[in-house]
Amino acid sequence: MRSTVFCLFCILMALSLQSLEAENRKKEGPVMDIRMTSAAFSHGEKIPSKYSCDGEDVSPPLSWSGGPEGTGSYALIADDPDAPVGTWVHWVIYNIPPSSTSLPENVPKTPEGPGNSIQGVNDFKRYGYGGPCPPGGTHRYFFKIYALDTMIEKKAGLTKKKLLKEMEGHILAEGELMGTYSR
Repeated sequence: MRSTVFCLFCILMALSLQSLEAENRKKEGPVMDIRMTSAAFSHGEKIPSKYSCDGEDVSPPLSWSGGPEGTGSYALIADDPDAPVGTWVHWVIYNIPPSSTSLPENVPKTPEGPGNSIQGVNDFKRYGYGGPCPPGGTHRYFFKIYALDTMIEKKAGLTKKKLLKEMEGHILAEGELMGTYSR
């Protein structure tokens, strides 16, 4: 009898949790897709060496479709999940104006980015973009764009981890472009 009551209790708790999760998703709204592209490489293709540590180490040109109504800013994170030490962050930039749908090639490696955007610190411990520089093998590099319903009220220098924390509950839509690189 006790085990039956306990099982019923567990089932009711699971149903309650599912209901709460569904309600929270309704409040947050659906995350829409943003299409992201680059004039330098297509999704899944090799990133030209110009954009790596073997070349000029400049950021590639990136473009994206506009975010949904209510977009207050964009944030971009570029990282390499194949790094031997775990995911390696190559670029963090946020407070990209909501009217923007692109970042130019060779964004300066300064705390301030284009259009009053703000750059964070990558895993090279520098502001701005740090290109692919894998120690060996072929690595994947993900450029992820996020449409946010707000501006991030922090100074320059956020890390990926800190930016993701600030973005919690504010993501309206997202998209990504993946390129590969090997040396």
